[in-house]
Amino acid sequence: MKVPGWRQWTMIVIFALVVMATALFAVRTVRRAIFWRQHRDETIRPWMSVPYVAHSHGVPPHVLYEALGLPHPTHDRRPLKQIAREQNIPVEQLIETLQKAIIQFRQTNLPPVPVAPERGRSP
Repeated sequence: MKVPGWRQWTMIVIFALVVMATALFAVRTVRRAIFWRQHRDETIRPWMSVPYVAHSHGVPPHVLYEALGLPHPTHDRRPLKQIAREQNIPVEQLIETLQKAIIQFRQTNLPPVPVAPERGRSP
């Protein structure tokens, strides 16, 4: 059996790096999926940001920003307590406003009910 040359070793190293990078991204994807599955409809807390609340409750962020009377910034990561402080209102009032907006959005945007095909008939 012949000992691999430098070209073969280079290809082996590149292949190993590609496999490691693929494994890293796969693990990150699975971790994020597990995280968000466990953090659905989480109780709104003052440390959360508006995008976090929106993602947790399945509401577009612009809906929550409109409820708060704020423009929708691109990368706003301010916690709710800071937004409440800037608006000179208690954080509990801000959280209540967000909860009402979430309820209203869910009532007006119900997912369509799938229609079951009739049995015995072909389409």
